[in-house]
Amino acid sequence: MPQKKAAPTRPTSEAVVGAARAIARLSRRLEVALAEADLTLSQYRVLSFLANGESRPSRIAPNVSVTRPTVTALLDGLVVRGLVDRQPDETDRRRVRHRVTAAGERSLAEADRSAEVNLLALSAHLDPDCATEAIEGLAVWHRAIDLAIAAAETPGHATVVTPTTTTRREETR
Repeated sequence: MPQKKAAPTRPTSEAVVGAARAIARLSRRLEVALAEADLTLSQYRVLSFLANGESRPSRIAPNVSVTRPTVTALLDGLVVRGLVDRQPDETDRRRVRHRVTAAGERSLAEADRSAEVNLLALSAHLDPDCATEAIEGLAVWHRAIDLAIAAAETPGHATVVTPTTTTRREETR
C-alpha cells in the first residue's frame, strides 16, 4: 500500500529569518564576483532581464526591483558603456526600447561565469547532494519572483509555486 505524503509544513519564523540573512550574505558575495566583471548587482539584473529580449523601462523596473527613475539611470550608464542599445519604439515614438548589445552579452557572460565560480566554490563546502539542493532551491526562488511579478500584474490572482508545478488560483480575499 502506498504511503501517504505528509502534509507540507510552513517554515518556522527562525528558518525564514535565517534564509533572509543567508540571501543577504549571498548577495554580497555576488556583488564581489560581479565587480570582477565590472558590473554592479543592479546592472547585472538589468542585463539579465534584457538578455530575454528587448523591453521598455516601465517593464524593466518592476522586473529588476528598482524604481522607474533608477532604471533610467542604470540604462543610461549601460548605454554609455555600449552594453545596451536604446531605440525608439516602433509603435509609439514617445517610448524607447532597450536591448543588450554584443558587448553587453559578453559582459553578462563574464559576470555569469564569475557568479558561477563563486557560488560553486561556496557550495563545495557542502556535501554534493546538499550543494545541488541548495542551488536548485535558488532556482525555485527565481521562479517565485517571476510569478510574484506576474501575479502583481494580474489583479485578483495569486500564484502558487511547488518544486515541480506552478498553478494560478483565484484569491479568496
